[in-house]
Amino acid sequence: MKVILLGELRGKGGEGDVVDVAQGYAENYLFPKRIALPATPGNIKQLDERRHNIEKREEKRVSEAQALKASLDEKTVRISAKVGEEGQLFGSVTAAMIADAVSEQLGITIDRKRIELNRAIKTAGTHEITIDLYRSISSKFFLAVGSAEDVAKADEAAAAEPEAEVESSEATAEESQDAAEAAVETAEE
Repeated sequence: MKVILLGELRGKGGEGDVVDVAQGYAENYLFPKRIALPATPGNIKQLDERRHNIEKREEKRVSEAQALKASLDEKTVRISAKVGEEGQLFGSVTAAMIADAVSEQLGITIDRKRIELNRAIKTAGTHEITIDLYRSISSKFFLAVGSAEDVAKADEAAAAEPEAEVESSEATAEESQDAAEAAVETAEE
């Protein structure tokens, strides 16, 4: 069944796209939640009339996602957790914990559902995290997981460096990652 999307549907398309979906999916999920409309000739005509407004909104969303990507790329976020022997965590780090840490440390609000975790994070150390920001725009940053003492040491080391000496954001990301790795190595010993 062909439908017109009224908003982004991950894996299918964005606002104004005409996509083919299963009839049951459309009737039981997309239509009641007002995510899509049936692709009737009348609805397609209305879509053509609104196309200019949709393109403006799309450009705005893409520019916001690019700005968010620039502010997240290559940053390091730290999470303290209880670490056992050999670097194993008691429990695991969840997408919600990562979203909260990004919000707290970087001041950027992200949806936990957009964080791509291939497997649960159950070890201390530095992990690369990918966030799907919008359609094909994604950002990668580093997550340093360690004990509370190690995270505090890494934060103190990062705060001790004067910001004027930092030449670029890439240097800051590398230094933060190195400090987090050093803190984790200390915890593993």
